[in-house]
Amino acid sequence: MNDLVEADPPTSKRRRRPSRSRALIPVGKERQPQGRADSDILSLPPADEPNGPRGWRTGIFGVLDIGSTKMTCLIGRGEADGSLRVLGYGWRRSRGIRNGAIVDLREAEQAIRATVGQAEEAADRRLDDITVNLSCGQPESRLFNARMPIGGREVTESDMDRVVAEGQARAYTEGRTVIHTLPIGYAVDETTGIVDPRGQVCEQLIARLHVVDAGTTAVRTLDSVLMHAELKMTNLVSSPFASGLSVLDEDERELGATVVEMGGGTTSLAVFGEGMLLHTAHLPVGGLHVTRDLAGMLSTSLENAERLKTMFGSAELSSEDGGDMLPLQMIGEDAASLTKVSRARLVSAIRPRVEETLELVRDRLDTAGFGRTGRERVVLTGGASLLEGIGPMAARILDRPIRLGRPLNISGLPEGAAASAGFSTASGLLAWAAGADRNFHDADSPEPRSNGILKRLVHFIRGRV
Repeated sequence: MNDLVEADPPTSKRRRRPSRSRALIPVGKERQPQGRADSDILSLPPADEPNGPRGWRTGIFGVLDIGSTKMTCLIGRGEADGSLRVLGYGWRRSRGIRNGAIVDLREAEQAIRATVGQAEEAADRRLDDITVNLSCGQPESRLFNARMPIGGREVTESDMDRVVAEGQARAYTEGRTVIHTLPIGYAVDETTGIVDPRGQVCEQLIARLHVVDAGTTAVRTLDSVLMHAELKMTNLVSSPFASGLSVLDEDERELGATVVEMGGGTTSLAVFGEGMLLHTAHLPVGGLHVTRDLAGMLSTSLENAERLKTMFGSAELSSEDGGDMLPLQMIGEDAASLTKVSRARLVSAIRPRVEETLELVRDRLDTAGFGRTGRERVVLTGGASLLEGIGPMAARILDRPIRLGRPLNISGLPEGAAASAGFSTASGLLAWAAGADRNFHDADSPEPRSNGILKRLVHFIRGRV
């Protein structure tokens, strides 16, 4: 006996267009309220198999995150499975640093020596070269269009070098040093959206370049302090850029996401889209400013204010906070004489500064043209992002989906779980040193430097004469 019957036999001999309601249904079986099977859906062809794990550079690398509240040195390498492994780390309080800038050379040098020395001892390896984060020198982010006549022939790699060199020449500003020159797209004649123009035949090549620069004197001061600490700075990487490499996955960088790194002395942001870095900005406010506000309002020391903020602080006030009383040691009193302060008062001192910081982030995004895109999510990271209640507040002020970001695909960090958000920049620096820079084609990354700036200058001059 046939176990298939027509669900609704046709009443006419004329062929009828098949419909889902008249499909053949097995007898004794109910229709399941499910979507169509994958085999019944017309979709894109299957994706190509990946070319294996990410190709890291061989060797062991050292990186140094110089923050306003802490310094972190990681020594690690890229693994065959595409992850990063930390072989040793140093983690110390910062000295001689304020709002990301070096204000006391001797103190900063001693802190760097202690931090790097701790990592070297843990990894049983001495560092000579190091990759460092950029947060000093008031970094700025700018976009340029550079044009190069091709003359109806194929575009070569030399042409790409020349057009980038022209963009760098246009980006040059007195007293500023270019840190990153990142191509974010090419156009050949009227065709835009070109990722790699080599081999294209055109009359004119146009490159859209994202340039990040910083004050020359601040960069030279940083280099000088590192030299006194017997370290050679081989790479200088924008802090929010490094954090984005650490906390975003490939889909987020492709579809669009904004990383907000909330540090101790500064808050910085990086906008990613279509797999590229589109914008960066730095704000001179961070978690340390919250601590100072708290210490001033409660008449307590910075040490006690930081402890209260970390253990009991929140960005949002709840109905239960008024009844919670916390021990407080005021300035000038001994440890035995403690007063009480309500958690509500604690939150009332924290909330205004956090709101101000997030409003500044929103204004920067609006000014840069990324504030109303709507499709981007915001990923909060950095030590100050661990404050309770900051996620809902950020979602309300920035009007975007929010998540807390922590380093991905890395093992051996000083702290695990969500607390590792404070090591996002250092983790991204390690990824950059190990080879992540290749994905962004930075004209100032180590591999293009192997031919030297002089060669690019020669190409640029030849294109003009």
